[in-house]
Amino acid sequence: MTLAVLFPGQGSQSVGMGRVFYETSAAAKAVFEEADDALGMHLTRLIFEGPEPDLALTANTQPAVLTASVAAAAVCAERGLGPALGAGHSLGEYSALVVAGALSFADAVRVVRKRGEFMQDAVPVGAGAMAAVMGLDADAVGDVCREAAAGEVVEVANINSAGQIVIAGHRGAVERAVKLAAMRGGRKCTILPVSAPFHSSLMAPAAERLAAELGAVEVRDPSFPVARNVDGELTRSASDVKPFLLRQVASPVRWTDCVRRLSAEGATAFVEVGPGRVLTGLLKRILDGARGYSIEDPDGLEKTLAALGARA
Repeated sequence: MTLAVLFPGQGSQSVGMGRVFYETSAAAKAVFEEADDALGMHLTRLIFEGPEPDLALTANTQPAVLTASVAAAAVCAERGLGPALGAGHSLGEYSALVVAGALSFADAVRVVRKRGEFMQDAVPVGAGAMAAVMGLDADAVGDVCREAAAGEVVEVANINSAGQIVIAGHRGAVERAVKLAAMRGGRKCTILPVSAPFHSSLMAPAAERLAAELGAVEVRDPSFPVARNVDGELTRSASDVKPFLLRQVASPVRWTDCVRRLSAEGATAFVEVGPGRVLTGLLKRILDGARGYSIEDPDGLEKTLAALGARA
């Protein structure tokens, strides 16, 4: 069995995530405490107690999801669950790189908090939007975006599966694209409740500001290859870490390519580590017959260990 770990991104957060791990694992508790120390704030209290609107702020969500994910991975390591490959959706790529040892957790949690601030600041609130389009492939959605742009920006932002594409850009252009996609046969074409047009070219100012933050951190060769959002290829050396994390901010998340690359590299089981089960659901739409498991709490960990043990 070759195990690949998958780490969730923004949108998977919930108040209370990771609390049971914190209460039952010294390794997980240490991760939460390190986050508080690194940021100089009570992030753990916000994660466990909310309020939800504050947790949903991008600058809080990103370090919170990273922390909950790395804490869950620490518990997995305690139980001997070691990956051979990894990937993470958007923010989750940082989680994967931390677990692979390419970034220290303290550096990563500080960087992603700034990343959240910079991404939110890149476009005035209300000026940008994102939308999900179901039932059309990436090429068809790309055509819709080009026709709907009318001098504004609207682009493919996430290729989550063959029939689930997310677009981002100026609000008016996104709204026009949603209407056009529905006319072209798209299903459930809806504006998403997010505060900025992430992973579009409108995020270029955020990437420029993030360069200074990433430039100050030390990177190392990852202990296992990590599939990159930008191109679906693998980061195997320290030299690839910073350039691709910078490109990622204003580039589409090619999640389908990431998962297929992990499979091509020999992954035979996939475990989503951290809050939510979004990636586990997408996995089955990308790979026929894929074995996917999720670990967001001790119950999920026990079930995953039992299933992998039975199938190893």
